[in-house]
Amino acid sequence: MISSEWEGREAFRMIPVTGDCPYVEGIFDSETRVLVLFSKGLKESFHMVPRVDDNGDPIPVGKGKARMNGKSYREERRTIQTFHEYYITDKAEIESFLEMFSINYDTFDYNKYFETQEVLA
Repeated sequence: MISSEWEGREAFRMIPVTGDCPYVEGIFDSETRVLVLFSKGLKESFHMVPRVDDNGDPIPVGKGKARMNGKSYREERRTIQTFHEYYITDKAEIESFLEMFSINYDTFDYNKYFETQEVLA
């Protein structure tokens, strides 16, 4: 586990230290108190991505206009490979997972991230 930041708040991340680790990254969101794990397994899923011009810049929707979702650029639906995500929400289950997979479980103060965190400036 390492100290980190997520969406303007203090957080911790889990990084793999051996090749046989079952995840590529873990992020603890201190606002929702959820541990998100990204597995090594890939899946194909649809995502909306910006349409780009020949220079790689997003193509604007039009002067003073915005799409229904608030974006000011055109989008298209594409199939993209993404990692499987797993969400652990129960504190006891998070602690159990950390104990099984963190080499610094006994020395890293992960409990402080369960306390209310102020938004970082």
